[in-house]
Amino acid sequence: MSIPVLYEDGEALVIDKPAGLSIDRPRAGGRSLEDHLDKLRFGFQRAPAPVHRLDTDTSGCLLLARNPKALKRFNKAFEDRLVEKVYFGVLAGTVIEDEGEIALSLAKISSKEGGWRMIAAKKGKPSLTRWRKLEERDGTTLIEFRPETGRTHQIRIHALAGLGAPLLGDPVYGSGPKSGKGGAARTMLHASSLVVQREGKTPIAASAPFPADFARLGFAAPEPLFAATVDEPEADPFFDDPDG
Repeated sequence: MSIPVLYEDGEALVIDKPAGLSIDRPRAGGRSLEDHLDKLRFGFQRAPAPVHRLDTDTSGCLLLARNPKALKRFNKAFEDRLVEKVYFGVLAGTVIEDEGEIALSLAKISSKEGGWRMIAAKKGKPSLTRWRKLEERDGTTLIEFRPETGRTHQIRIHALAGLGAPLLGDPVYGSGPKSGKGGAARTMLHASSLVVQREGKTPIAASAPFPADFARLGFAAPEPLFAATVDEPEADPFFDDPDG
């Protein structure tokens, strides 16, 4: 499995994570992003580390830090909401409105039979997602999501509880293959674009190509926000950043 690089400089990589690749090693075993990190060193002494999370089924932009100091700065950028994210998702249904925002408090619940999931609950943590409808086709809808917060499963539960339809293929909140009810081969969610602000430096900005399985459903690829960018490394590529 090849991992396309969408952005590279001396402290950051943005990769196009394939759908089906877990970031952490699955409990049942199998491949994960950890198996690819050494190949993503590109001459640096340390392997890069993921800054944020994408669900196993979710494809698209994933930020990696190339040294511990950069990892700390990027984590703070996420905490301070200095990160802009755009996702594309396919709803297993249609919506009347053309755009809007979803503000819900989310909480985690679990049961022995169904495992854990997120629900909308007054005592949960606040979350906000802005959205707009891009295209409808055969009873499904392509939606652009712009999450302002980063709660677990935020877009997945916002689709169900906020828009009234789960993401196509979602096995937890919809009728994905693991639910035993059919649906798409994976949860149809794609991290399309990522922008991370950096003090004193140009922002990290990357866009991932429109997924082939989205296109096979008949949806046209929206215009990308950013082109792939590769900058000159800020440090000797055979040595780590001395500040790292």
